[in-house]
Amino acid sequence: MKKRARDLKIPFDGQPGPYNAITDVPGVIVGMTTLIHDTEHRSVRTGVTAVRPRGEQTDPCYAAWYSLNGCGEMTGTVWLEESGMLYGPVMLTNTFSVGTVHQATIEWVLRSYPVGFGLPLVTETYDGLLNDVRGFHVKPEHVDHALESASNGAVAEGNVGGGTGMLCYQFKGGTGTASRLVNLDGKTYTLGALVQANHGTRHQLTIAGVPVGKEIPDLIAGKPPIPELSKNSSIVVVLATDLPLLPHQIKRLVRRVPIGLARTGAISEYSSGDIFIGFSTAPLGSEDEAGLHTVQSLNDWRMDPIFEAVAQVVEEAVVNVLCAAETMTGKEGAIAYALPHDRLIEVMAKYGRLV
Repeated sequence: MKKRARDLKIPFDGQPGPYNAITDVPGVIVGMTTLIHDTEHRSVRTGVTAVRPRGEQTDPCYAAWYSLNGCGEMTGTVWLEESGMLYGPVMLTNTFSVGTVHQATIEWVLRSYPVGFGLPLVTETYDGLLNDVRGFHVKPEHVDHALESASNGAVAEGNVGGGTGMLCYQFKGGTGTASRLVNLDGKTYTLGALVQANHGTRHQLTIAGVPVGKEIPDLIAGKPPIPELSKNSSIVVVLATDLPLLPHQIKRLVRRVPIGLARTGAISEYSSGDIFIGFSTAPLGSEDEAGLHTVQSLNDWRMDPIFEAVAQVVEEAVVNVLCAAETMTGKEGAIAYALPHDRLIEVMAKYGRLV
């Protein structure tokens, strides 16, 4: 496993789960397909990430979504808003592969389950600096592999899955995750986040309160001599929890995602696709003969610790992206540099922010 933020002694609030990943939420599994290869004229740096909320089970989850800035795509949100339910996996890929992933996911669901549901949730960020995004390199078999390889346990980070070709604060970006344990009246629940980070400008980058972007202003991603081409500005976030929450309560959680992003310096630019989805894996409850469900939900007055956990988990997931990502050269010689660990540690020590 690559070094993560905590391995570098960066301080964070809150207690993570065993894997410090979205898969700490019981039932959640994650799979990925990573495409990194070159042909004579094309550089392929892309992929697919699949988040399956209930593992092999097909029961729906209460869910909600929120767009901080809508220069992006997340399919299925009209029905999600209408029903308050998520009926299948959440898929993450690049901007131009949404259509392929959408259709392939429908076909996979119809093949895999007797009663399939045809409105999958697919979201994206743009990897066109490093990846030949116009080549449409994500194929149905790559979607199948991401879905079928999904598992619990540790989650790969950095240049993997849908995040393979992404940037983050003009360093190499990609996929990251984190989790928090929340104790309510002696019972422990889990909140997890998975991010596909492709956002931010260098001077904004803040880690544990330290202006890292201003301290490390070089190593700007781009295709020399025009580094401003690297100013991609999108991030998608998947929140999962086993807390018994209703859709309107989950909406309140995903609306707190920007607080965690702001801790890392994000401001949500005009061209940002900052779109977030959240779901609860708590049981929906049994149904009686009259079609009535008996469900539990947390008292709204008890949600403050969960709001705090959302900010913590999103912040750490983004920093984990930066720590795990590796330098990548892609299309037409464009390069995205990894955040150098030695210089990061030096900057954090300068501000007295190592544990």
